[in-house]
Amino acid sequence: MSSLKEKTANGLLWGGIASGLQQLLNLVFGIFLGRLLTDADYGMVGYLTVFTLIAGSLQEGGFISALNKRKNVTRADYNSVFWFNTLMSLSLYTLLFFCAPLIADFFHEPDLTPLARYVFAGFVISSLNIVPRAYLFRELKVKQNTIISFVALLTSGIVGVTMAWQGFAYWGIATQSIVYAVCTTLGTYWVTRWWPSIHFSFRPVREMLGYSGRLIITNVFVILNQQLFSILLGKLFNRRELGKFTQANKWNTMGHSLISQMLYSVTQPLFAKVDDREQQRAALQKMVRLTACLTFPAMFGLSVIAHEFIIITITEKWLASAAMLQLLCIWGAFVPMQTLFQNFLLARGRSGIYMWGTIGLAILVFGAALLVSPYGLEWMLRVFVAVNILWLLFWHHFVRRLTGYGLLAFLKDMAPYLGLSVVLCIGAYFLFSGVTHLWLSLLGKVLFVGTTYCLTLWMSGSAIFRESLLFLFQKGKAS
Repeated sequence: MSSLKEKTANGLLWGGIASGLQQLLNLVFGIFLGRLLTDADYGMVGYLTVFTLIAGSLQEGGFISALNKRKNVTRADYNSVFWFNTLMSLSLYTLLFFCAPLIADFFHEPDLTPLARYVFAGFVISSLNIVPRAYLFRELKVKQNTIISFVALLTSGIVGVTMAWQGFAYWGIATQSIVYAVCTTLGTYWVTRWWPSIHFSFRPVREMLGYSGRLIITNVFVILNQQLFSILLGKLFNRRELGKFTQANKWNTMGHSLISQMLYSVTQPLFAKVDDREQQRAALQKMVRLTACLTFPAMFGLSVIAHEFIIITITEKWLASAAMLQLLCIWGAFVPMQTLFQNFLLARGRSGIYMWGTIGLAILVFGAALLVSPYGLEWMLRVFVAVNILWLLFWHHFVRRLTGYGLLAFLKDMAPYLGLSVVLCIGAYFLFSGVTHLWLSLLGKVLFVGTTYCLTLWMSGSAIFRESLLFLFQKGKAS
């Protein structure tokens, strides 16, 4: 497409399709795995999640974002990043291989040693696709990414469920992640037709390290913040409690990722290409309205149906996860908005703000949660949710300084969708509180909130809602 607006619209469409397909497959395979495995099985993998994510962030090095920000990218730039990431990932794997017994000792789980060494191989495989992923991201090739993700998720999900069915327990989840990394890597190379050469220089890497280095530190603290409870639960509580939280957080992440991934695929390249301050503000306001329109009813709705959803999909053995999911969804409703502001700051080259803001949030959340830990897990979750939501004001402060997008304007853009979603979800809760049949209660709440929400937006003349429908109908006719 020649116009940036058309590229963005198509990127959002394919980003939405990609996220929708990904979460649908995750839903299906998550149901099977939840029924086949126990909270202890999920706890075993939960112990290693933070180490895997941090290692993956270190080997990626922020170079996807750095390459996107670079005005003119050459083959030498791509080649340098490939070899640097490959060497970094092999070094990290060697370090973690020998640290695996220490991790097992920390959590008092001897079986973690072989599992850790197996799971950590996944980020080595993933390091090989950093460059082709950066190319697809920079060129807004969201459709190609959609196909790759779908095939990888389908293949890895089948493998994971089959292994769990055959009694391999948590090894099935571990293998699922490895197969996903392999399929994604092969798919990106097949689509881009890019291959590394042995002639390279680390000069382009050194030029990008100032920007990407801040992103590395930032991403580590993002992961620490997101995996805070995995660390604290694993140490302060037990494997089963960690498994219950891991299950609840998985569904919450699936919910808000549907929007966040769609936004991530287009917003950073979009903001990087728009230089005029007024155009930046206009684009940002439109994305805020779209994000609020989609996210609030989805996440507050998931919170309202958490009890029915958990029992229907993965049975009553996971009932304790439902209460955790209800709390986590309140935070999840604001995650895509946070992602939007962060992408704007990164696109404008403000990785330093992103870094220090994330570090501050992680320290604040960790300290507050640790302070209330004697009062139990529920209070820790409440503090986690509250601090993360309030920190959205921090991100907005720096966005306002760059664009003039004031707090009142931001709240005005967000409030109609937030208020309507809260009112409808509270209404659905009381309206169906006397319904004991799980399926009737779940479907009734979904239909009530979804139908009333859409009708209200249509009748009130919501511009962003009408534009979205018009674009979808035009695409449907064109196809």
